[in-house]
Amino acid sequence: MPEPPANTPEFTVSELSSALKRTVEDAYGNVRVRGEISGFRGPHSSGHCYFALKDESAKIEAVIWKGVHSRMRFKPQEGLEVIATGKLTTYPGSSKYQIVIEAIEPAGIGALMALMEERKRKLGAEGLFDESRKQLLPWLPEVIGVVTSPTGAVIRDILHRLQDRFPRRVLVWPVRVQGEGSAEQIAAAIRGFNALPEGGRIPRPDLLIVARGGGSLEDLWSFNEEIVVRAAADSMIPLISAVGHETDITLIDFAADKRAPTPTAAAEMAVPVRTELFVEVGALTRRAMLCWQRVQESRRNELRAAMRALPAPGELLAIPRQRLDGAASSLPRGLKANTHAHFRRFAGASARLTVRVLRGQVAQAKQRLTVSGERMTHSARSLLRNRRDRYAGLEIRLKASKFSNAQAQRQTIARDRERALRLAERARRALATTMQRLLARVAHSGQLLAALSYRGVLTRGFALVRDEQGHAVHAAASIGPGARLDLEFADGRVAATADADRPAVTSAPGKPVANEPKIATPKRAVKPVGQGSLF
Repeated sequence: MPEPPANTPEFTVSELSSALKRTVEDAYGNVRVRGEISGFRGPHSSGHCYFALKDESAKIEAVIWKGVHSRMRFKPQEGLEVIATGKLTTYPGSSKYQIVIEAIEPAGIGALMALMEERKRKLGAEGLFDESRKQLLPWLPEVIGVVTSPTGAVIRDILHRLQDRFPRRVLVWPVRVQGEGSAEQIAAAIRGFNALPEGGRIPRPDLLIVARGGGSLEDLWSFNEEIVVRAAADSMIPLISAVGHETDITLIDFAADKRAPTPTAAAEMAVPVRTELFVEVGALTRRAMLCWQRVQESRRNELRAAMRALPAPGELLAIPRQRLDGAASSLPRGLKANTHAHFRRFAGASARLTVRVLRGQVAQAKQRLTVSGERMTHSARSLLRNRRDRYAGLEIRLKASKFSNAQAQRQTIARDRERALRLAERARRALATTMQRLLARVAHSGQLLAALSYRGVLTRGFALVRDEQGHAVHAAASIGPGARLDLEFADGRVAATADADRPAVTSAPGKPVANEPKIATPKRAVKPVGQGSLF
């Protein structure tokens, strides 16, 4: 086997992987790759996307980081042909190279149309394009909300057409109509108009118009985004889609309640022509006046015919006048007969009203009154006697109840007193037992502390060495020449200075030094209960 050259550098696997990574990233720092997405299963649980780009004869792994994926206008989908922009790098964990994608776009109009058709089928299957969801446009809205760019010619065309046909109050929600973030702004504008309260400071529109001028399919792609289509379908305010020209079709056109070929046509759908309304109202007024005149004339003719069929007033009053004359002639005789009848009745009543009769009636009333008073007195006495007997019985029962209740309370108090004495005796015995147990634990802990204290070691002839900071010194190598030391013995402390001329002990490698004390392997210390560090 040939020997490798002596001057060939050696690499670790990590160093070689890092060098390859820097070489690939420097050479292919910004590339555009066209291929078909393969193996895409949606974002990972971490938010990153892992898939592959392939063509007829090759495949390259691809990754999109979470932050980049959230800002992407076009989201990757399985089988979609795209143009990816990013940089090549390597993954040392599996010795593979991959492309880190920073931007992605469909490869041509055909891919966009395929993506649009796929999205149309998906949203249509959810029922967002059903005619049953469509709302009728108001005939004459008071407030119209417009979602469009405030700087384009679209808003001017809409305002000019509304001014010509029927001036209405217009609220404009300015948004971007193309580019990154435009779809989110359009969806937020539609939901914002729907969120306005009724009778608030800003009036809630009766009709919405989402408008944009013409452009390519890429320029109008914001209106094909799923977030915009769902916002239009969920709008409770009737919505007119006026995106592009008549030949431009976007997905918002299917979700809107009405599609207008142009923004100007949307304004024409929103309001009628005011002059035509004036002409129509005038014609209806004239027709109503003519109808009223014809009805009045018809009723006048009917009244005249009825008047001709009625008899003369004298004929209608002849018989009642005759009956009145007969009643007037018999009235004096009737008054006199009535007066005589009442006089006879009053005379008969006065004959019965004599003094003797009145005295007899008064005597009878006095007798009845006397009898009633006696009966009342007797009843009151009987009632009083019954109440007195009842109260006497209640008093006897109350005294007996009080006596039995007091006796029961005395028995209860005696039982509670005996129980309290028993509990006090048990508590005294328990307290004595607990105190004995705690005193024994304290004595045992004191003995254990005295046995484990380092001061017991000092009494056997050892000393504790500390440096100038008061830290314990564990090895001679940590003491420098002339260092100030503090030696603690069992009976006190002594200050000392390290010897600067102490010779260094050397030995040959692998041979022990004569008379060198063997360092004993420290035993595992048992940590006492409640005892901290000895130093």
